[in-house]
Amino acid sequence: MSRTPWLAILPPAMFAGLAILFYAGMQRDDPDALPSTLVGRLAPALDLAPLGDLPLPDAAALSDGGVTLVNFWASWCAPCRVEHPFLEGLAAREGVDIVGVNYKDAPANALGFLEELGNPYVATGADAQGRVARDWGVYGVPETFVIDGDGIVVARVAGPVTQRTIDSTVAPAIAAARDTANP
Repeated sequence: MSRTPWLAILPPAMFAGLAILFYAGMQRDDPDALPSTLVGRLAPALDLAPLGDLPLPDAAALSDGGVTLVNFWASWCAPCRVEHPFLEGLAAREGVDIVGVNYKDAPANALGFLEELGNPYVATGADAQGRVARDWGVYGVPETFVIDGDGIVVARVAGPVTQRTIDSTVAPAIAAARDTANP
């Protein structure tokens, strides 16, 4: 009678465990989505430095009763250029306020970016050290959060806002946030 050494069983067992984990990961609704612990929770503070003479968001900016988008962006970010017209369209069509958070950027470059492409933000400020982005759990720019009228994070878009993300995530989140405000 031969005994199988436990070291011979270990590699196949590890392989089976990894295969199960990979299979479970592929069964998620959106395997590319980066999870956010903020969804369903009160949005963190926006303790930002002024960016030129643009208005800064105040403490009540995220809980004024209306739907607000918080967009983290930078002038050096190519996808931020791609999403910019979509943000302007959202502000015009949906009537939502968009608060801009300029992430780790030179103020002159950020202001030049807004002068060149337009400014969809009702208020914006600079996060030169990235502390606000860290508090929000931002992985990288651009990232956008949909906030309901009570200051609760309803949704998060990691990456540029495009027509596809507007249709699949942003517009439904705005509608849901408006429905909770007007039951």
